[in-house]
Amino acid sequence: MNQDYIKPDNWSIIEEGFDAERVKSSESLFSIGNGAMGQRANFEETYSGETFQGSYIAGIYYPDKTKVGWWKNGYPKYFAKVLNAPNWIGIDVEINEENLDLNSCTEVRNFRRELNMKEGWYNRSFEAILKNGTEIAVNIRRFLSLDLDEAGVIKFDITPLNKDAKIVYKPYIDAGVTNEDANWEEKFWEPLEVKKGTNEAFVTAQTFKTHFKVTTFMHNTILANDENIHVSPSTIDSTSDKVQFTYGTIIAKGQTSSIQKIGGYTVSLNHDNTLAAAEKVIKSALNLGYDALLQNQIDAWAKIWEMSDITIDGDVKAQQGIRFNIFQLNQTYLGKDSRLNIGPKGFTGEKYGGSTYWDTEAYCIPFYMATKDQQVARNLLTYRFNQLDKAIENAKDNLGFKNGAALYPMVTMNGEECHNEWEITHEEIHRNGAIAFAIFNYNRFTGDYSYIPEKGLEVLIGIARFWHQRASFSKDKNQYVILGVTGPNEYENNINNNFYTNYIAKWCIDYTEEQINKVAAEYPADHKRILEKVNLAAAEIQEWKKVADNMYFPTSEALGVYLQQDGFLDKDLVPVKDLDKSQRPINQKWSWDRVLRSPYIKQADVLQCFYFFEDHFSKEELKRNFEFYESFTVHESSLSPCVHSIQAAHLDKMDMAYTFYLRTSRLDLDDYNKEVEEGCHITSMAGTWMSIVEGFGGMRVKNDQLHFAPKIPKEWKGYSFKINFRNQILKVSVNHNETTFTVDGDQNLTIVVNGNPIIASKFVQIN
Repeated sequence: MNQDYIKPDNWSIIEEGFDAERVKSSESLFSIGNGAMGQRANFEETYSGETFQGSYIAGIYYPDKTKVGWWKNGYPKYFAKVLNAPNWIGIDVEINEENLDLNSCTEVRNFRRELNMKEGWYNRSFEAILKNGTEIAVNIRRFLSLDLDEAGVIKFDITPLNKDAKIVYKPYIDAGVTNEDANWEEKFWEPLEVKKGTNEAFVTAQTFKTHFKVTTFMHNTILANDENIHVSPSTIDSTSDKVQFTYGTIIAKGQTSSIQKIGGYTVSLNHDNTLAAAEKVIKSALNLGYDALLQNQIDAWAKIWEMSDITIDGDVKAQQGIRFNIFQLNQTYLGKDSRLNIGPKGFTGEKYGGSTYWDTEAYCIPFYMATKDQQVARNLLTYRFNQLDKAIENAKDNLGFKNGAALYPMVTMNGEECHNEWEITHEEIHRNGAIAFAIFNYNRFTGDYSYIPEKGLEVLIGIARFWHQRASFSKDKNQYVILGVTGPNEYENNINNNFYTNYIAKWCIDYTEEQINKVAAEYPADHKRILEKVNLAAAEIQEWKKVADNMYFPTSEALGVYLQQDGFLDKDLVPVKDLDKSQRPINQKWSWDRVLRSPYIKQADVLQCFYFFEDHFSKEELKRNFEFYESFTVHESSLSPCVHSIQAAHLDKMDMAYTFYLRTSRLDLDDYNKEVEEGCHITSMAGTWMSIVEGFGGMRVKNDQLHFAPKIPKEWKGYSFKINFRNQILKVSVNHNETTFTVDGDQNLTIVVNGNPIIASKFVQIN
């Protein structure tokens, strides 16, 4: 049974009623972020119940030493921890000498949370009766500024309902935090300096080992009925890593007392003097004031939604789902800094570690290319180029490869591999192919070829060298094979000839050769520079081609499908529909040995190949492979439903496409995989966007033109989305009777709809 407590709403995520069992899940779902930092929806005040405290700063991590029972050569030295950052949101509250704690109140009523996605703020309100009999109404609003992205704002309002109240606010900042999980129970933060002012305080700390310096700051203002009453703290308590102020106020019954707290982080990634920078941020925030900061937030989100919104008419849960996904993607990454990337949990939790997986290239880049300026996607590609030397080092030191062969890490913060499972780290090598495919995809969509001679070709050469050396020649098959791998289906390890891996290896070599020839013809100076730099000669390229031209692909002629790997048909092929529901999810019910021997597939694998290279196969081939492999797929990866939704729509299996769309869009809201309390699945959220644009909208890019094959689920009245294609904004609106294409500006755009070229202008309607 999926969770079902989030209220359907077009623009907000809403929870009504307080339930301690839901607190950790809601902390994930109501998380906020601004690209530079983020935090789970923890309570500001004391909460003695079960909670998962988490605030995070983009780019800040800790190399937690790998812990294994038996060390093998090539294990990564550490697992990158996404660090729980110092706490700036904390506000202990006493009311008539009793601590406010929802876990111990006599009664909590009218509890409500709202994450307003349209305007970018989080609100929590409730009424409570304390053990001392005081009844209060509380409203707290919090947001992380998009414009002033080192600052967050909290407004905490308390109204006594049955008597006058002495309210004591104890706001604090605290660097003495721990992570939810740690291999060695290590401390991550070393306090350096504490500074206190009249209403503001600063704690500067640095991470052990990586020495990132962070100044956590706060400024407090006490108000009565929204008027600043200029109260100074009665006491200031401090240790080496914490500062807490105490403000005492008296408020009459029915009147409202408030604290406004400005807080956040300045980091050494961006500032030489983090303390001076923090003082400057506070000054800027105070000069604007709460109302202007909030209005600027609303305006900034309006600009984001103007381009990235997808509307769905007639299905509130579907609408809420897609907006939640788009909102979280924009909270996580805005493309301002090429040193940053898109972590799989974003700012919502610690699981997985690292700042990037292959998810970025395979799923996220299409969303950012189409909804933002192309420079954002270029920054994501540049991130990988900047880490090419580390990828070469990874292949050399861990696999013994030579001559500039590059293996990009499965998980990384700075280019070093930091995933601690052998079967993933050294066997899930298909991620190299996704990085090469992203270069192709970027050029295909944007038309910006300049990236390839400037940076991309060096990445492609390193990847092609890797595939050449990773393949081996089978005398028995008289073809090249790739042994001992894990495909996208992580429910098979150490298998031979994963179809997708072999296919993308061949494609990478062929594509790299094409680009070498194109750069030679069109950018001769870059060609000469690159080939001299990487010491590449024509003879080596011919050796690559032998591998690509003679690659083995496992196939079943009897079934008419490509085999996921050599031994797939040796399994007990019981389809998922015949699997007892009590056994699901299998990754939580079965031993790993049983999972690995089963035919069950975690996510698209052979079908991932059909997704990337749809034009390489016939629709009939897709149909046969889809129907065969989907029947064994348990969709226990967040990345699975979106690919299946897109392909089901392409095959006119619209009921299935819609079901998969709902699953990908509401994966976290409805907690399909029973794990949302650990954080949201940020990178797969881009797949939700693809499910509509590429699935129902049928958008493809072929021969420098946009192609569409629009379809609509019967559950919807209509839907619309926008695409920024080569600096032209195209709006696509679909209903059951017609599709409308509208271009911003006066320049026309030629597109292809259901195989027919049309000229899209300010208004084009296709019946």
